[in-house]
Formats: sequence, C-alpha cells, structure tokens
Amino acid sequence: MISLYAERRSIMDQVKIGAFLKQIRNEKGLSQEKLAEVFGVSSRSVSRWENGRTMPDISIMIELADYYGIDIREVLDGERKSENMNEDMKETMTMVADYTDKQKKQAILRGMILFGLEMLCCGYTVAILIMMGCGLKLPVWLITVPLLLTAVFAFMVVLNAKEHVRRIQRDNFKNG
Repeated sequence: MISLYAERRSIMDQVKIGAFLKQIRNEKGLSQEKLAEVFGVSSRSVSRWENGRTMPDISIMIELADYYGIDIREVLDGERKSENMNEDMKETMTMVADYTDKQKKQAILRGMILFGLEMLCCGYTVAILIMMGCGLKLPVWLITVPLLLTAVFAFMVVLNAKEHVRRIQRDNFKNG
C-alpha cells in the first residue's frame, strides 16, 4: 500500500514538473520542436516530459535549468521559488542589500575625500605656479611634492572607483 502511494506521488510530481516545463517553455515563446532541436532530442520526448509521462535525464534537467535561467531545484519542484520565498530568505536578502548599500556609501565617501585632497594639492600647485610666474624664487620641491600628491590621489580615486565597479559586477554576477 505504501509503495502504491509513493508511486502515485511520484506520478503527481512528474505531472507538476511537466506542467512547469511547459509553462517556462511557453514563457520563452518556444515550440516543442525548437526546444527539442536545442537539446538534441525528439519533439515527442519534449511532449512526454510536459505531459508528465516521462522525465528528462538529470543532465538534460540541469541544462534546461541553465537554458531557462532558473535553479535546478525549481525544475525538480515544478514551481518557481521566487514566488514562494520564505521569511528567512527575505530577511537575508534585506541584510545583503543593507550591507551593499553601506559599502556603496563608504566607496562614495572615500572617493569624495580622495578627490577633495587631489583638488587641494592641485590648487596649491596652481598657487605656487602663479607665485613663480610673478617672479618669486621658490624651491622646486614646493611644486614637485604637491604635483606628486595630486597624481597619487588621482590614482587612488581611480582604484577606488575600479574596486567599486568590480564589486557591483561581482554582485550582479552572483545574483544574475
């Protein structure tokens, strides 16, 4: 009796998975023939999957998940997880968003400080050049040091920006 129940439950899951596979195929605007061509199977096989009569091989299931841009667990459960997100996942995502926002603010603040320092050094250099243009004899280091500092701060601004962009790209890759 228990094995009959387990077998019926398995068939019900196959039907649910098949309906889900059909739904996501239709969302992509693909025919069964086109999907069969993409995965190197017959359109009859795709029809059987979608009717819940058979299941694709696990390797094809993984490829289907990748192709549709969904998690393999969604295929195996026969439903989208994003619609059924539990409270723990929501809380975790909120914490990640808050942390990312804090990092963004820190990167902007660092960039502003570095840019301000760069502008101070640049202004100082311009002031020294004006004084030297008026005939004042000043030591060379008075212009060399602020020029060097201007270059260093400009380089640090660029590094800060690159680091921030890489972090955004890495986060988008993980989430996307």
